[in-house]
Amino acid sequence: MTSNIKPYNPSASDLGSDWQVIDAKGQTLGRLCTGIAMSLMGKHKPGYVPHLLSGDFVVVINADKVVVTGNKTTQKEYLRHSQYPGNLKRISYETMQEKHPGRIIQHAVKGMLPKTKLGARMLSRLKIYAGSEHPHEAQIKGAELARSKEGDA
Repeated sequence: MTSNIKPYNPSASDLGSDWQVIDAKGQTLGRLCTGIAMSLMGKHKPGYVPHLLSGDFVVVINADKVVVTGNKTTQKEYLRHSQYPGNLKRISYETMQEKHPGRIIQHAVKGMLPKTKLGARMLSRLKIYAGSEHPHEAQIKGAELARSKEGDA
């Protein structure tokens, strides 16, 4: 005996986006970035669909206070190449932490997202700030207000 239960496949209008604020102060880089990647993909939601943009907007504050373990502060390097011969740029973790602390988190999260156009759209929902101040208070308060209205209804 077979049952005719159709799988749930939501449309793009069924999926809503939320805003999350994550404080990176004192958190380990890899563990922080896996949580951010899951939120951007929407895997924490019951209506997750891999082919739709179902994740949340993520605001990361205190990116300059993220922690790495072991000797990564001295040994870890970020590589760039301009496709010209002999033009490989090596930037140490310490230098990157001083000059562009947000790029450390962005680089790690980008490696955890899908390598497609959808992954690029997910990454554009990531907002990273070195300090504790950010300009997205209105969006976050609006999302909280919408959540409270859903709970009342």
